Amino acid sequence: MKRSVTGPEIERLIQLLARLPGLGPRSARRAALALVKKREQLLVPLAAALGTVAESVRVCSTCGNVDTSDPCTICTDPKRDPSVIVVVEDVADLWALERAGAVDARYHVLGGTLSALDGIGPDDLRIGQLVERAADPAVKEVIIAVNATVEGQTTAHYITDQLEGTGVAISRLAHGVPVGGELDYLDEGTLSAAIRQRRPF
Repeated sequence: MKRSVTGPEIERLIQLLARLPGLGPRSARRAALALVKKREQLLVPLAAALGTVAESVRVCSTCGNVDTSDPCTICTDPKRDPSVIVVVEDVADLWALERAGAVDARYHVLGGTLSALDGIGPDDLRIGQLVERAADPAVKEVIIAVNATVEGQTTAHYITDQLEGTGVAISRLAHGVPVGGELDYLDEGTLSAAIRQRRPF
């Protein structure tokens, strides 16, 4: 029989932490112990920050990013290029591109991908809002930065069809050999994409 070594409050904390991506029950237990042991330095400030975020987090009505303001920090940044919109599946993808610092444009978060198996159609995503944004004369290019999955590519093709006639240039992320990658370790699909999308040297 499993015995409890802590009170119900700490067990609840462990259970909630275990729901986070990348944390299983053991990692959650270690994280909870670290929080409890450093109560003043970690637990109290974390609880305050969580409370503040829970009260003030918003989904940007323009791009779909999450922030504490609507429109979000990215949409209101005057240094961003308003002529380019980068389309991503999820907020995590937006944050990843921002960490890379690869583009200084505006974003559009779809909220997923088309998937007949999961019953996700165009009306379940923010594709209509993207078409409206692309119709703005200031927008010159839409970069489709979705994952290289079947669903991602299906979504990319659908978006391309929807943007036809808007006059915007449509591009997508390159697929192929990653920086530092060795050909011998790459799968056939990646190698095939790299050959098809080769560029002059």
